[in-house]
Amino acid sequence: MGSARSAPQVSRTRASDSEAPTRPTRVFLLSPANAAGLRGRLIVNESAQFDLAVRLRENGLPLGELFSFISGLYLRGKLAYARAFAQAQPGFPGAFVITACQGLIPPEQLITLAEFRDMLAVPLEPANSRYRDPLDRDARTLAELAGKDCEVVLLGSIATPKYVEPLAEIFGERLVFPAEFVGRGDMSRGGLMLRCVRAGVPLSHVPVITAMRHGPKPPKLPPLPSGYLRRAERLVRPDQKWKQ
Repeated sequence: MGSARSAPQVSRTRASDSEAPTRPTRVFLLSPANAAGLRGRLIVNESAQFDLAVRLRENGLPLGELFSFISGLYLRGKLAYARAFAQAQPGFPGAFVITACQGLIPPEQLITLAEFRDMLAVPLEPANSRYRDPLDRDARTLAELAGKDCEVVLLGSIATPKYVEPLAEIFGERLVFPAEFVGRGDMSRGGLMLRCVRAGVPLSHVPVITAMRHGPKPPKLPPLPSGYLRRAERLVRPDQKWKQ
């Protein structure tokens, strides 16, 4: 996607002329991991010898796996939640990751080290054309392909304009987010989504443009069962297909 790719990734979900058109009813947009921290610097270090760093240098990594390493529980929770509750037909991704300069990319899309470094150099600011133009392009394509009845769920912060401003302009009231996110930090949100996956019950998705964006801190979540976080890792492996 973006200048490094031949065509927007979203547009590749178009059915061929001989196929009946299929539309999703729920698609997720995942905010990216903050790669400015220790783990982000570690994985781009060319002297690093751990498995993920070597794979990123040699062949690239699925974006979801790369961001899961950097972000930890929050990104793993988002991936598992989207995988469990997306409602998309075969051939249409159930989720896309918002990127700094390549628009919307499915979590299983391979990202090279050069592409990742390019992302690190671009601030996620609505006024920045390197961020905004690819995002606007892909969001409009997604809006066209998904149709007016598709729920577009933002799994990310709505307290700042960096995601809300461009996405709400295109999706309007179709852009929703989990109301239970309000007042929670990233780790709490990740744990909450994993609990929803375990229970098989999604959160309350409400329109972003009319939602309360700030609120009191909710009560602390009860601990997850022993070993559940390790089992949850299987839900975000790149070789697992999105739930249809």
